[in-house]
Amino acid sequence: MIYLDSCLVIYLVQQHPVWLARVDRAMGNAASAQFAISALVVGECLVLPFKTHDLRLQRNFEGAFGRFIRLDLPEEVYIRAAHIRAQSALKLPDALHLACAQHHGCSALWTNNERLSAAGADLVKVLSS
Repeated sequence: MIYLDSCLVIYLVQQHPVWLARVDRAMGNAASAQFAISALVVGECLVLPFKTHDLRLQRNFEGAFGRFIRLDLPEEVYIRAAHIRAQSALKLPDALHLACAQHHGCSALWTNNERLSAAGADLVKVLSS
């Protein structure tokens, strides 16, 4: 199971001119994998459509969320995130993404965030090309 960081879901839904092809290619190369997100991903993705009152974009995100396994964020994830923050320069949302992927035994956490890579080198894959 591969955990997708919010930025990658945003690139998919908004069809980012550079990142869409990279994310599509990586997902295609891992076609047998299951992809997962958390409620944190949902919350981060919906900020722009709520801010701009873009109902179409909101619906596009909501439709995309259904493509992924939804992982819970129990208290243990928050405690693990606190440990990660204490040992790195990550902010809470990034630490929560990493802690969630670790807690649920994901084989990887995909992102374009280099800071996550430094904190979770064994798990994090930065999609850079």
